[in-house]
Amino acid sequence: MGRFVLAIDQGTTGSTVALMDARGRLRASVNFEFPQIYPRPGWVEHRPADIWASVEKGIRALLRKNVCKASDIAAIGITNQRETALLWDRQSGEALNNAVVWQCRRTTDFCESLRAAGHEKNVQRKTGLVLDPYFSGSKYRWLLKNTRGISSLLRRGRVAAGTIDSFLIWRLTGGQSHVTDVSNASRTSLMNLKTMGWDSQLLDLFEVPREILPGIAPSSAILGHTRGVSGLPDGIPVSGVAGDQQAALFGQACFAVGEAKCTFGTGSFIVMNTGAERLQSDAGLLTTVAWQLGENSKPVYALEGGAFVCGAAVQWLRDGLKIIKNAPEVETLARQVEDNGGVEFVPALTGLGAPHWSPDARGTITGLTRGSERGHVARATLDAMALQNVDILRAMESDLGKRMKPLRVDGGAAANDLLMQIQADVLGRRLVRPAVIETTVAGACYLAGLGAGLWEGPAQVKAMWAAEREFSVGMSPAARRKRHASWSQAVQRTLM
Repeated sequence: MGRFVLAIDQGTTGSTVALMDARGRLRASVNFEFPQIYPRPGWVEHRPADIWASVEKGIRALLRKNVCKASDIAAIGITNQRETALLWDRQSGEALNNAVVWQCRRTTDFCESLRAAGHEKNVQRKTGLVLDPYFSGSKYRWLLKNTRGISSLLRRGRVAAGTIDSFLIWRLTGGQSHVTDVSNASRTSLMNLKTMGWDSQLLDLFEVPREILPGIAPSSAILGHTRGVSGLPDGIPVSGVAGDQQAALFGQACFAVGEAKCTFGTGSFIVMNTGAERLQSDAGLLTTVAWQLGENSKPVYALEGGAFVCGAAVQWLRDGLKIIKNAPEVETLARQVEDNGGVEFVPALTGLGAPHWSPDARGTITGLTRGSERGHVARATLDAMALQNVDILRAMESDLGKRMKPLRVDGGAAANDLLMQIQADVLGRRLVRPAVIETTVAGACYLAGLGAGLWEGPAQVKAMWAAEREFSVGMSPAARRKRHASWSQAVQRTLM
């Protein structure tokens, strides 16, 4: 058996392909971005061909690093932007439309109509999710109603639907496997958390035919084998799949009930392991499946709160406002000022997620004066990235009825020391940053390695996890309350 795991981390703005060895060390990685498409305000799309091209390019570039031979790869793991939905032709493998991205708000009116008709309570009871355009079910419905020639293709059984993990598995296996894992299925609004299967009542509600959907499988199991992938031999098992936030939770070795992590990516997401308990939130959070380790294992559940825009706010400063040339520059610029100078930025660029759930909210920058500088906007952006998580953590602790344990942090923006100190200060919680900061990739590798038998169980994975740095609280409770009060006022103005 080979001694390396290849991971594909297919994210919102690009695809990362990485290699992990049998000792749990990430040996190499490459990343390739692809275009974002904004056809209308609030709409976000990706071309599936761009996604697949970025993955293929990543595999070839990774193998050119000569860390190992392609024949040394024992397994492939996938982690992905979760709720993004697409349709493709089973015969040709080509996408039938652009993918509708998780950030996209085009199905807001439909979700509101379901809420007005009194369906939200039942949807939440069955799925753990609120009625929001964020999730895949309403996106599938929109694609089915707005894709040219779809009726004929449906009659001929040629339509396949899926989230990005399913699309990649289909491509990696040469069209032999149409499957998703339980963590991704739990983000569609179509899977029943109790039965762990597609729910007939929900399928009818969202008008999605069961036959176009993938089979639901464990997160760590052999889901198919490579076939016809450039640069890779046929027969490598695809043996680990999880949505990006669940993969990060696994990569952080949060295997005990109550352990939680916060990932700073395009959005920011706090996820806490609740074990066998499906904890229903009263504070605007989501119940979701964390993972399932094999057919004979019970699923592990989690409580989650997410902000739609986190690192994407820094990208907007770079690409939209053009006040920075690259993402790391935001820390340098923010350090040039003592604080935000009264400037508040609420980055509701694609609506507000947990715990507010306002798809129509739009971003605001308030408190500007003649004395405001680029540095104040940069600092307000970092503050916003952290303060969104305060709202989520407070909701999570309200559901739990107790304070959480120290929070583990990861994702690209977790490398920003200033942001991490701001986060510890406004949360009033100690943060722990791991030695391997790309825990999403690590989680995909661990799940795939376990599924292929490279490692024996979670205990072996936990032994490979290590902390790199801790951030202690440096802000007084009074200052923290004052800072959060200013932020809350800005959020309320955004929601008006």
